[in-house]
Amino acid sequence: MVYAEILAQAKKNMKSCCACPICDGRACGSTIPGPGAKGSGDGARRNYNAWRDIRIAMDTIGSNEPLSTETNLFGRRFALPLFAGPVGAVQMHYGDYLDEATYDQILVRACNRAGIAAYTGDGANAQIMEAGLSAIAAENGISIPTIKPWDMQTVEQKIDQANNAGAFAIAMDIDAAGLPFLRGNASSAGRKSPEELARIVRMSHVPFIVKGIMTPAAAMKVRDAGAAGIVVSNHGGRVLDGCPATAEVLCSIVDAVGNDMTILVDGGIRSGVDIFRALALGADGVLVARPFVTALYGGQEVGVMALAKKFQNELADAMFMCGAHDIAGINRDMIFNA
Repeated sequence: MVYAEILAQAKKNMKSCCACPICDGRACGSTIPGPGAKGSGDGARRNYNAWRDIRIAMDTIGSNEPLSTETNLFGRRFALPLFAGPVGAVQMHYGDYLDEATYDQILVRACNRAGIAAYTGDGANAQIMEAGLSAIAAENGISIPTIKPWDMQTVEQKIDQANNAGAFAIAMDIDAAGLPFLRGNASSAGRKSPEELARIVRMSHVPFIVKGIMTPAAAMKVRDAGAAGIVVSNHGGRVLDGCPATAEVLCSIVDAVGNDMTILVDGGIRSGVDIFRALALGADGVLVARPFVTALYGGQEVGVMALAKKFQNELADAMFMCGAHDIAGINRDMIFNA
């Protein structure tokens, strides 16, 4: 099944999302709930365009050593530094073709087969996270459950559930406090103080990751709270209009905390060349969400594995053409305009 066929089938199976050949946020615009961005819709488009502005420094003068895209993250070995991003409430956002349990089962299993890992989602309906945890337990913990920034009692309950599922790491998308359909929920999502965040980190039995970091100051607060990693993310532009792109802030965050914790990034990453760009800016790995949704809706497990392989091949090609023989060999000298 080629990727064009996956996109064509996804278009038939999804609502809201247009399954565009180029997922840049233009067609979906400002559609919340749904895959689009908040307000003017600028956030998703800016994320995508910022990666395009980073040019690659080609250099094919060098030795022909074996090339590897493998990497170690959070104590695990992966085929490439790529994670499928967390998506919850797939029926609300993308239609009834798949329910939560089926979506998570396919995603977690396929990512495991592809040598990467998935983040699973959370939402106002408790069954959303439970579906992800069930899929994680079935795959021996090879996934990362993502918890919304609920009240502290609810957070503690959900971290206990994640610990019991055997996940190798746990995340919180702290910027989800800005999602309009979570506000007013009985267990209201909201901001977290540094003290609350430190308490949350201590609840986890495994490395804890905070997603939704866009400034060096916020990154340092997360570091000081004891988290193992962050995801530089503006939630795909879905929580605050007018944010900079993640590519625009990544370097400053890497410079502030890159020696202290693992740094991942998401937002508009659509190819292995984009992964190369992110690694060259100093990220340790990336998350990709919407294209994996499309791949799963279009080809289920085959679609997810095909997309992961596409990213790996594109990353390997960029590495070969720039003289990086392994992930550690990718650096800022290999890009321009950064």
